[in-house]
Amino acid sequence: MTAAVRALRGATTVDADTPEQIHERVGALVNEMLDRNEVDKDALISVIFTATDDITCMFPAAAARAVGLGDVPLLCARELAIVGGTPRCIRVLMHLTTERSRADLRHVYLAGAEGLRDDLPV
Repeated sequence: MTAAVRALRGATTVDADTPEQIHERVGALVNEMLDRNEVDKDALISVIFTATDDITCMFPAAAARAVGLGDVPLLCARELAIVGGTPRCIRVLMHLTTERSRADLRHVYLAGAEGLRDDLPV
């Protein structure tokens, strides 16, 4: 199979809006997404982060830079404020090149985000 552009999803939550929590949880999420899918950082094209309105202390992309994604284009945006949505939630959409099929990719949902997409393979 030839390499194709694929998208990998993930999400996590923080217990408190602190730089320490965001660094810890975003770092764990990014590393788990890469590890679980056997993706080398050089295969990354770009990463989009969204955060709910209750996360204001720092950009999630700054935490991703701290775990080695400093040379990958990163973008942060606001998550929609939906009634009943998961609080203190950070979502990730990672674009990458891979020879794996969509069905072989494993999306990653950690902490309080574990139940967001239980229809996807883990």
